[in-house]
Amino acid sequence: MATATDSSLQELSDWNAWYRQKFGFVFLICASGRSTSAILAELKKRYQNRPIVEFEIAAQEQMKVTELRLAKVLSTGENTGSSQSATTFQEKAGEDRVSRIGAHLTATSAKTSVIPRRTRPPVTTHVLDVSRGSPAAGIEVLLEMWKGNRPPSFGEKETGGWVLQGTSTTDKDGRSGQLVGITDAVNPGIYRISFNTGEYCPSGFFPFVSIVFEIRESQKLEHFHVPLLLSPFSFTTYRGS
Repeated sequence: MATATDSSLQELSDWNAWYRQKFGFVFLICASGRSTSAILAELKKRYQNRPIVEFEIAAQEQMKVTELRLAKVLSTGENTGSSQSATTFQEKAGEDRVSRIGAHLTATSAKTSVIPRRTRPPVTTHVLDVSRGSPAAGIEVLLEMWKGNRPPSFGEKETGGWVLQGTSTTDKDGRSGQLVGITDAVNPGIYRISFNTGEYCPSGFFPFVSIVFEIRESQKLEHFHVPLLLSPFSFTTYRGS
């Protein structure tokens, strides 16, 4: 990394930001012995992974980093005076290793037991124009939450109302801005996300697209990514990560 240029560091920073937006955590890699170009190449390669695959790889890389740090910890304080017998030295070294490993694992356990705070809104979206094979920029997006006395159901007249939570417009990458505040626990309930597809594609079949989904009490700490895959005469959605 010491030989990295400003341009390569900026490119690495940009890719790390895209990686974090996709997976929800920063790019993890055991950088020992790797050049900036090698790290960047690995980042670009791993960016294509599915979230569940990338999470496992990131955990393995974190383990490599931890092992290197443990090796440095264990390598200190093991030199003793020449008058000490070999048996005593080995016993003390073993005790030191156990003590240091225990202290390290205790500290690591204390850190990982804390529930991580969100770094992005709990509800996000992006739009892809599958007819062009590219992100759909400039589409207005609305997020609403149902506030009626009883939840809406199929075929029944609505007796309550939808309350606007946030609005945004998709950027050049097809991603919307912040639709709801960054909070650790999202309010459970029924949500509706709507896209102004008629303005984006006036000759298309859909003047707008609305997707209704439910966040349950047991899911309030989870992330909900609700993308839209759009063409003039069809659309698809799914729950992403």
